Amino acid sequence: MVLNAVRGGLGFLTRLPVGGGESEWDAFRRTPAAFPLVGYVVGGLAALPLLLPLPIPTAAALYLVTIYLVTGVTHADGLADLGDAAVVHGDAERRLSVLKDSQTGVGGLLALGLTLVVLALGAFGLAGAGGRLTLTAGVAIALAAEVGAKAGMATLVCLGDPAHEGLGSALVGENDPSGLLAVVVSCLPVVALAPVTGGPAVVAALVCGPIVALLVRSWGRQRLGGVSGDVLGATNELARATAIHVGVVTWTLL
Repeated sequence: MVLNAVRGGLGFLTRLPVGGGESEWDAFRRTPAAFPLVGYVVGGLAALPLLLPLPIPTAAALYLVTIYLVTGVTHADGLADLGDAAVVHGDAERRLSVLKDSQTGVGGLLALGLTLVVLALGAFGLAGAGGRLTLTAGVAIALAAEVGAKAGMATLVCLGDPAHEGLGSALVGENDPSGLLAVVVSCLPVVALAPVTGGPAVVAALVCGPIVALLVRSWGRQRLGGVSGDVLGATNELARATAIHVGVVTWTLL
């Protein structure tokens, strides 16, 4: 069941050629713990450029490129749609109509552009800018940030209410808060690595995902009436960018 769910998660959350079909999709949407498990794969692949003997800017750029080669642009598109909805004046119905609009406006461009800049600057820190971050810690923070971002998506799936019928409701409508225990358990390997890698910085990066998710959930309930697929994707992008910076800052200060 879990292996099928992870395969379904890889097929849904990444561009990796893992195959899979209806049974894997069904297993994934009923298994929130599969989200952070997929995060281990994505985070591990994205961190590979940090292990190479490259100049810091090059390693940071390759980290960013690898992220989107592995995950595609679906989540980034969700962030852009949410940015457009956030600047619209009107009720939840008006904002939901903007979410479904295929055109990207100024709000979406600004949200996506700022998030990418923030992520790129965080990647520069991960690559060891100024010698402040060790190689091991940089890789561990990158991994924790990705696992945490996916745990944030799982948090929304378990605690959110569907904003409308669609792909998001197929996930949110199938789960409840009881699924969070398995999500926490699936994140424990990152916590176990913390004492020998990045210490508190790894834990700080990990918990950013659920925290960002709760903030986005609160906004979504007020402005959209619940959680949509775009909200899930936006949470992933915002949580990752936030976690990278929180991890690097925590390492620098402690």
